[in-house]
Amino acid sequence: QEVGGNLVGNALWLGYPIRKLLARARPTAGADMVLSTSIDGFTAGTPLKVLEDPGTAAMLSVGMNGPPLPVGHGFPVRMVVPGLYGYVSATKWVVDLKVTTFAKDQGYWTPRGWSARGPVKISSRIDTPQDGRNLKAGTIAIAGVAWYQHIGIAGVQIQIDKGAGQDANLASVVTVDSSLQWSFAWAAKPGNHQLAVRAIGKNGEVQTAALADPAPNGSTGLHTIEVSVS
Repeated sequence: QEVGGNLVGNALWLGYPIRKLLARARPTAGADMVLSTSIDGFTAGTPLKVLEDPGTAAMLSVGMNGPPLPVGHGFPVRMVVPGLYGYVSATKWVVDLKVTTFAKDQGYWTPRGWSARGPVKISSRIDTPQDGRNLKAGTIAIAGVAWYQHIGIAGVQIQIDKGAGQDANLASVVTVDSSLQWSFAWAAKPGNHQLAVRAIGKNGEVQTAALADPAPNGSTGLHTIEVSVS
C-alpha cells in the first residue's frame, strides 16, 4: 500500500504454528521456500527460514478476533506471517503448501515485477486529524500508529511545518508484531500547516523520508498531511 494507506490493522489470530507442521514434514537440504496455493489459484512464495523460526509467530489461522475466520479473510484456513508483506505470505483459503526453492518456483507477484522476498519496512501513519481538515486553534491531538515487526518501535516523532522532530507519546506495547498507537498534543496556531510523522526502531533505524512506490518491495516516505487552523 501507499505510505499512509488504510491496510494496516491488528487482529487476534488463532491457529497452528507452521513451524510445527514443517517439522513433521522434514524439509530436505536445499529447500528455501514454501509455495502456498489458494483455492482461487493465487500463490505466494515464503522463505522457509522465516516459517521455521521459533521467534516468528507464523501460523495457519482458523480464527480471527475470537470467531472462526470470516470468508473474506480466508475461511476455513489462511496463512499469517508477521514481518512479511502479504503478497509473499498471507495466502487465504489455503489448499496446498509445497516445500521447494526460489530457483524452482515463484509466487503470483514475482514474475509481475515484485521482489521474491518482502520483509515489512518500518513505517508510521497519522490517523487524526485527517488530511484537509479545518481545525480550531488550541491543543489538538495528533495520533496514529507505527510498526516495525520483529524489531519494535522505540519512538515516534512529529514534524510541524518541516520543523525539528518532536517526540510523541507511545501507548503500551501489545506485541512486537502489532502496530503501536502514538499521540502528540499540538499547540496549534492559526494558519495552514503541514504535519508529518516518522518512526524510530529499537535497533536505531529511522524511517526514511525517501519516496518509493509499493512495487517492487514496499513503499517508503513520511506520511504527510495538510490542515488549516482558525
